[in-house]
Amino acid sequence: MICRHMPAYVLILALRASSCAPALAAGYDPLQLDPDWVDAPLDLSVVDAARDREIPVRIYLPSPNAAGETAATPVVLFSHGLGGARETCNYLGRHWAARGYAVVFLQHPGSDDAVWRDQPPLRRMAEMRKAANGANFFARVKDVPAVLDQLDAWNAGEAGGDEAASRLAGRFDLEHVGMSGHSFGAVTTQAVAGQSFAGGRVDLVDARIDASLAMSPSAPRRGDPADAFGHIALPWLLMTGTHDASLIGGQTVESRQQVFPALPPGDKFQLVLEGAEHSAFTARPLPGDRQPRNPNHHRAIVAVSTAFWDAYLRDDAAAAEWLRGAGPRAVLEDGDTWESK
Repeated sequence: MICRHMPAYVLILALRASSCAPALAAGYDPLQLDPDWVDAPLDLSVVDAARDREIPVRIYLPSPNAAGETAATPVVLFSHGLGGARETCNYLGRHWAARGYAVVFLQHPGSDDAVWRDQPPLRRMAEMRKAANGANFFARVKDVPAVLDQLDAWNAGEAGGDEAASRLAGRFDLEHVGMSGHSFGAVTTQAVAGQSFAGGRVDLVDARIDASLAMSPSAPRRGDPADAFGHIALPWLLMTGTHDASLIGGQTVESRQQVFPALPPGDKFQLVLEGAEHSAFTARPLPGDRQPRNPNHHRAIVAVSTAFWDAYLRDDAAAAEWLRGAGPRAVLEDGDTWESK
């Protein structure tokens, strides 16, 4: 029996075995996991001395092979939404790491859970609105290269005496980096993965990023989306829902779906989940939710995102064929929409 109150990651595994879940086509299976993978994330901090800023990170690593050996694996970064933390969306970190990725969750001071956690309930929304500002946006964007620089140092064995960080030597394939995020994290992701600002006069791109996944993307508040996104050459995957609006930031269901048409053809994809609210991409409901959570949403999210990473960070031809072919429909429900160009 599938219960919608089960933890998200348990639901994914349960749905794979459920007779009511659509069967995947034979061959490539983005839901197949390493049975030996252990959930043992590392919680560390990145210090950006130039900004006097400490960025907490949570790192999920793949398991060693049968001989106990470790290898460098592609890296996926994740940026949380407004009021989130490095623990946010942990079901993604677990799945991607069990699929062989080093997954790094960033926590952005100034727009993380410290904004609301110690506030009286009636003050929380006001404090969240205050935190959704330009200063925090630019701080978030600068957090990404700071973390990538630190991953490079840890990869080279520069642990600075930190026993946990010493385990990271040689673990990161930084020639293959994916960037992802939800909501404010999607805005962060879009900025470092190619979005243009101020008519192209402001460049926030980090050239080390090879593919981008934005959950609950945002159209620009001013100007034509084609000017912001029409030049992007990187592979982009967008995910949103038919009820994916937000109380903060002014984005609507319609504005979120303005991004995909503005992207140029070539390795661009969009998933629209029927009935999905803004919280559908998070591990748990958010205050103000009105729709019941659909456990198949997380199943679809991890399947499609995994195939995307496999195709563009591992150059996996079977994953690319799955994305372009009938693969996504095997994990989606009738009302969900899948587009590619």
